[in-house]
Amino acid sequence: MKICIYGAGAVGILLGAGLARAGNDVSVVARGETLVAIQQNGLGLQTPDGIEYCPATASADPAALGPQDLIIIAVKQPALDAVSRSLAPLMAAHTQVLLAMNGVPWWFFDGLSGEYQGMTLKRVDPDGQLRQRIPSAQVLGCVVHLACSTPQPGVSFNPFGKRLIIGRPRGNTEAVDTAVRERLQAARFEVEWSARIQQDIWYKLWGNMTMNPVSALTKATSDKVLDDELVNAFCSRAMEEAAMIGDLIGCPIDETPQARNAVTRKLGAMRTSMLQDADAGKTLEVEALIGVVHEMGVRTGVATPSISALYGLIRLYASQMGQSSVPAAG
Repeated sequence: MKICIYGAGAVGILLGAGLARAGNDVSVVARGETLVAIQQNGLGLQTPDGIEYCPATASADPAALGPQDLIIIAVKQPALDAVSRSLAPLMAAHTQVLLAMNGVPWWFFDGLSGEYQGMTLKRVDPDGQLRQRIPSAQVLGCVVHLACSTPQPGVSFNPFGKRLIIGRPRGNTEAVDTAVRERLQAARFEVEWSARIQQDIWYKLWGNMTMNPVSALTKATSDKVLDDELVNAFCSRAMEEAAMIGDLIGCPIDETPQARNAVTRKLGAMRTSMLQDADAGKTLEVEALIGVVHEMGVRTGVATPSISALYGLIRLYASQMGQSSVPAAG
C-alpha cells in the first residue's frame, strides 16, 4: 500500500514510522529542517534504547510522490486549507484520506441523519472548497488518543497511548476499511472501528473545547484550571451547552462535565496543545475547537452564553497575536 503522510509533526511521524516499519511504502510531504532530517535518516521513533529509524521518501513537492492509496493528514485545522490545495497530485479515484486531526471537521454532518443532515460549517470551510478538494466519500475520520512530541526534527516520542478510532462519515465500505485497519494494527496501533465516528469526534471535542482555550488564555496547566472553582464552573457550563447541542444533532453525551473533568485531572499538570502553540507563537486551532461549536449553537437555536464568551475571548487573543482564525475564501 502506498501511503503518504502530510504533516510531519509528532503524530504524522509516529504514524508514518509505524507504517513504514510494518513494510508499507511510506512517503512524507515535509519542509525545512524536518524534510532534510527525513531525507537523511528516515522517520525516527525515540525509544529507551535510542532512535529507531524507518525508511521513507520525503519531498516538499507532492507532485514528486504521485497518486497514493492512502493519505494521512496530520496537521492542525488552520493549515488544512493550504494543504488541501496541494493534494491533487496525490489523489486518485481510489485514494482514501485519513484525517488525524482535532476538532469538528467540515464533513461532520454529511453522514448524520435528521434535519441537520448535510449542514455546512462556515467556521471550518468558509467557501466550501474543502469538500470539493477532499470529497467525504473518500474520507476516513480518525480520533487520536495518544501522547507524542518531537524531540528533534523528523523524530517522534510516544510516551503513552496507541489508540486510534476510525470511521466513515457515511458508514462502512468493508474491503477498503479493513485494509486500512489491518495496516494500522500491523503498525502496532490499537485501532477501533466506529460505526458513528461523529459521536467519537464530538465526545473528544467535549473535553477539549474548554480546556484548550482557557489554558491558552491563562497560561495555566489543566490541573490549575480545574483547581479554580470559578473557572471550573465556567467550563462545566460551557460543556452543558455543548451537550444540549449534541442532543439535537444526534451525538448525545451520557456523562456529566464533572465526570469528564475528573478524567482530565488524572492527566496531571497537562500543557494543552493550544497552550503550547500560544507559547510558541503558532496559529491557534480556534475555529475547529470552539468557533464551530458556537456556530452549531446558532444554527440549532441553543443558547450558548458561556461558549460564546470563551470563543470571543480566544478569538480576540488570537487576533492580538496577528492571527486570522478563519482561512480566507477563494
